[in-house]
Amino acid sequence: MATIVPTLLITGPVGVGKTTVASEVSELLEAARIAHAFVDIDALRWCYPGPPGDRFRAGLALRNLAAIWPNFAACGATRLVLADVLEDRAELAGYQRALPGAAITVVRLRAAPETLAARVARRELGAGLEWHLARARELAARMDARPVEDLLVETEGRGVRAVAEEIVRRAGWLSPAAAPPPPAPG
Repeated sequence: MATIVPTLLITGPVGVGKTTVASEVSELLEAARIAHAFVDIDALRWCYPGPPGDRFRAGLALRNLAAIWPNFAACGATRLVLADVLEDRAELAGYQRALPGAAITVVRLRAAPETLAARVARRELGAGLEWHLARARELAARMDARPVEDLLVETEGRGVRAVAEEIVRRAGWLSPAAAPPPPAPG
């Protein structure tokens, strides 16, 4: 029988802040001394050429995740924080195959279309700008029409730390008493 692995899958459209928020969740967990690993799934799919028939290299990313999780577990990680685009809940089956025993909570981040466009424009300075802007609009509309999440977290006008704190609190990963203090100014 597989060990249960509490897993947060932080998703949302391009530009919403998945990686930034997931990284902050990881920082909060580390400060609370909660054993975990954090993986930005995009890092597991970056290659050229990609596997034939694997449009966003999702299969490649999940095979790579399956290969590295045992290494994290051997170091003592008992939880997993992931950042990735999840377009349909049916895609969770691939995560379950890659991570037997994963108890996945999908957290969708949401921001206004104008905010997404501004974030993408700051981040994508090269040839991919137009594609990423279109993809952000497409994913935001799709996720609003067909929600994929267990928890929806609004990011509009909020700091990264506040968003991350809401996620760990609502997911039950930190009790309010166990949450680390805010960083000292300066």
